Amino acid sequence: MDRISIVGGKPLHGTIPISGAKNATLPLMIASLLTKDTLILDNVPRLADVSQLQRILNNHGVDIMVNGKRPGDTAYQGQTLHISAADIVDTTAPYELVSKMRASFWVIGPLVARMGEAKVSMPAAAPSAPARSISSSWRCKASAPRSRSTAAT
Repeated sequence: MDRISIVGGKPLHGTIPISGAKNATLPLMIASLLTKDTLILDNVPRLADVSQLQRILNNHGVDIMVNGKRPGDTAYQGQTLHISAADIVDTTAPYELVSKMRASFWVIGPLVARMGEAKVSMPAAAPSAPARSISSSWRCKASAPRSRSTAAT
C-alpha cells in the first residue's frame, strides 16, 4: 500500500469527502434493468458518464430520480439515485446515445435477460454501421446444456 509522508510541525485535522467510483456505479445502474424493484444508489459521483447513462436508461423507459443538491453540498459529494425499471418500453439503444460512452454497450445483457431481445449500436462504430441485435433465440443457443434424467422407465 502506498503511503503519504507529511513532514512539518503542524498536525492535520479534518475530513475529506470521497464520492463513489464511476466504475462501480455504471454496472450497478445497468443492473437495474434486471428488476422491477426500485434500486437506490447512494454516493453516486456527479460525472458526465453517469449523466449519459441516465439518458440511455431513460430511453429504455427507466425512471431515475436524483436527489437534489442539499445546502452545504460540494461538487465532490455523491448524489443519491432512485432507479426504477418497472416498465421497459424500448429494447433499442440508439447510436446517438451509445456512441458517446463505451460502457453503454453493457445494457445488452440485462435487456436480453429480461426482455428476450436487445438492439444496441457499437459505441465506436460509425453511424452507418449496423446495430448489434441479440434475441432470446440466440440466448437459448448459448445457454448451458440441460441435464437428462437417467432413470429407467
